[in-house]
Amino acid sequence: MKNPWTKKNPFMSMWLSGANTVIGSARGRANAAAKRGVVDFWTAALTPAKPKKRKVNP
Repeated sequence: MKNPWTKKNPFMSMWLSGANTVIGSARGRANAAAKRGVVDFWTAALTPAKPKKRKVNP
């Protein structure tokens, strides 16, 4: 007698494939956002501060 739990399920396969696609896309977006954050941090840290403008009272 064959074990029904070892039989291939095409619907499960399609669902897992779709879930993998969504999770992969989310991971890619998260990595891109993290890299942008790191670049922005170091860009701000390594550039000199802008001089503050003084108000001139008449």
